[in-house]
Amino acid sequence: MARWREAFPTLRAGTWVSILGMVMANSLFAVLAQIGFKLSAESRTWRAFLAWQVVGNLSGFLGVLALTWLLRYLPLHVVFPVTTGLAVIGVQVLAARWLFRETIEVRQWAGTLLIVLGIFFIAQRTE
Repeated sequence: MARWREAFPTLRAGTWVSILGMVMANSLFAVLAQIGFKLSAESRTWRAFLAWQVVGNLSGFLGVLALTWLLRYLPLHVVFPVTTGLAVIGVQVLAARWLFRETIEVRQWAGTLLIVLGIFFIAQRTE
């Protein structure tokens, strides 16, 4: 965190708490959107299909709002890869594996690890 403060000296401590909250909100809404779309695809009725589409799209919209808020304070080259990477991890681990009990192969877990490392390296970038 101290390194980020050095990279973005105009941001106050309270702003960093808000940024962390918006990153978490963006990730949560991205996962909820994908869960809604998966449940929509598995729906047996048009009513359920449309209801889950609404959940997925509303969650996606709220995620985009969180992303837009983040872009007010941080550069795109940092925000986009971090939020996208966290969304991929969240969807794969929380939704696919735990909720839907989908099988995830070893090489997919290796890809997840590479995403985590990529997020770490991007977060270390200070321009």
